[in-house]
Amino acid sequence: MSIPVVAFFNNKGGVGKTSMVYHLAWMFADHDIGVVAADLDPQANLTAWFLDDERLEEIVLRDGHPKTIFGAVQPLKRGTGDIKAPHVEEISDYLGVVPGDMALSTFEDQLSEVWPKCLDRDERSFRVMSAFWRVVQQAADTRNAAIILVDLGPNLGAINRAALISSDFVVIPLGPDLFSIQGLRNLGPALHQWRREWQERVERNPVADLRLPAGRIEPLGYVVLRHSIRLDRPVKAFERWIATIPGTYREVVLDVRPTDEIQPANDPHCIARLKDYRALMPLAQEARKPMFLLKAADGALGAHTYAVTDAYHDFKEMAKKIAAGAGIGEMS
Repeated sequence: MSIPVVAFFNNKGGVGKTSMVYHLAWMFADHDIGVVAADLDPQANLTAWFLDDERLEEIVLRDGHPKTIFGAVQPLKRGTGDIKAPHVEEISDYLGVVPGDMALSTFEDQLSEVWPKCLDRDERSFRVMSAFWRVVQQAADTRNAAIILVDLGPNLGAINRAALISSDFVVIPLGPDLFSIQGLRNLGPALHQWRREWQERVERNPVADLRLPAGRIEPLGYVVLRHSIRLDRPVKAFERWIATIPGTYREVVLDVRPTDEIQPANDPHCIARLKDYRALMPLAQEARKPMFLLKAADGALGAHTYAVTDAYHDFKEMAKKIAAGAGIGEMS
């Protein structure tokens, strides 16, 4: 039995996706739910959220054998073997991280090359395409984790295709702007196509005992990140883009025709509407902890204490919905 994998993805960057994964991972851990956060974005920003520079150097610069996601798939890239046991960095008793690595971008060409070869029942191609899934499953097994959260880069390349077919569920972060909606429109057809094409390939697996991801890529919903309104952008512009999200999501992701106008506030597919929490972010990064666990000693004084409480409530409610959607049980 596999551990559910939830990917966080949008074709448009800058929507707060990495911060969301970081805070959700901590929220699950804070409720004693074992979680592994896997950084499959070659920019490795999620890893930098969790680890300081000194530890990053120790992990990445290891005589050609990095303790990262790239290190785990390196034998496949070199053609010297299959995946090796992943390193899982322990952050807390209930939270582990599979560190990212900029070198992962060098795996992209190989992932592109083997995708069509799966149709020819090529064993190595199936091992390469299933590498991410097998690595994160092994990582979660070592931690007795109940859920795996995956952070992805903002593109429709071969790395993200392999990561998404390794995912059971996908959560789509969105901002109230044109390019975020365009990213959503690009993403929807890609999800449908990759799911369909992976099903065609799974049936041709030539190795009976090679476990492969199911490639469900089931949409759990979207999250609207309500960034602070700039003085040069009228409120109506933000409201206009927010109003288009429910219909666009149904059309391009769920492949159903919207029948009426729904706002995110009453849309069952809207997992959460997050505030910016811009004032807390520098404090959280300095303290190397999530915003909702900041204390007075971290500088969370005065009005910040109310923002910390709000952040805890918002991320807890979002984590509860994701836990329920992923089938891992109720959060208290």
